[in-house]
Amino acid sequence: MLSKLLPYRIFDKFDDISPEYLTSRGIKFLFSDVDNTLAPYEVPEPDDRIRAWLDSLKDAGIRVILVSNNHGDRIELFNRTLGLNAYADCKKPGKKRLGEIMKSVGATASDSAFLGDQIFTDVLSARNLGIKIALLVPPIKDKLTLFFRFKRLMEKPIIRKYYKIHGGEKK
Repeated sequence: MLSKLLPYRIFDKFDDISPEYLTSRGIKFLFSDVDNTLAPYEVPEPDDRIRAWLDSLKDAGIRVILVSNNHGDRIELFNRTLGLNAYADCKKPGKKRLGEIMKSVGATASDSAFLGDQIFTDVLSARNLGIKIALLVPPIKDKLTLFFRFKRLMEKPIIRKYYKIHGGEKK
């Protein structure tokens, strides 16, 4: 079970993931979380940094698909000027809705990567879909609710295991 939870790679921030990194691994589709991965919850629209990164991926032929457990109005506003395929209420890490989304955009597990800030939703979503390239970034600004603090506590041993396997390096 632990292997299903280990990310493929941990990055410091989303824009450390270069188009070259993804294309060298055959990635044509990047399924990305929004909240705390690309922007904090309270930031309603993408900033120039997010836009520049998304443009670099598009220029490299990588399609970004936004997948969020947040509600439609949040994701619609965030995506309004981006024009990406964007899906709210995805019920991550459930497989049914995400599988339908993958099929609708023409993606396969072998040509896709999944990016997020949570192991138990984003990494596990990737694994449930058969996606090997599960990329993790630390949360930009974490919620302080008891539920989120508990989830982050449960993630710590998995992150330690990742770094032990990778020699303490961020590969």
